[in-house]
Amino acid sequence: MPKPPVIDPAALTADTGATDYPQPFRAQVAGRHRVALGDPLGLTNFGVNLTRLAPGASSALRHWHSRQDEFVYVVEGELTLVTDAGETLLTAGMCAGFPHGVADGHRLINRSSRPASYLEVGDRSGGDEIDYSDEDMVWRDGAYHHRDGTPWK
Repeated sequence: MPKPPVIDPAALTADTGATDYPQPFRAQVAGRHRVALGDPLGLTNFGVNLTRLAPGASSALRHWHSRQDEFVYVVEGELTLVTDAGETLLTAGMCAGFPHGVADGHRLINRSSRPASYLEVGDRSGGDEIDYSDEDMVWRDGAYHHRDGTPWK
């Protein structure tokens, strides 16, 4: 008999503060706890994560994707969305979407005194490049580079 496609996120191990960002940027996501939900369910066309941000933590550096769309849905608490337009407070039940190719970096910051959580969904289109709006950094060909093309070390 096949196993039903159901998981309990609480039974999964969180990826706590892990990042492959170059060293100067790692501290910004130290309070991020991400649980991959799509991978254990065998999803391959898009990824789904349940992410919890401790007070003061950031989801990522402000960034935008060349080929991959992103969507976030706030499950609990409040988060500040930072984009070129400024800052927008998102509370539980609100969502935001980031179409690929739009050069408007985004990130979420928990500026409250309580943890906040959100679902993040992104497609897995190949050949994606990521531009980090506020930093001298891009992701290309599987590695971080300075804007002039030299690799981050």
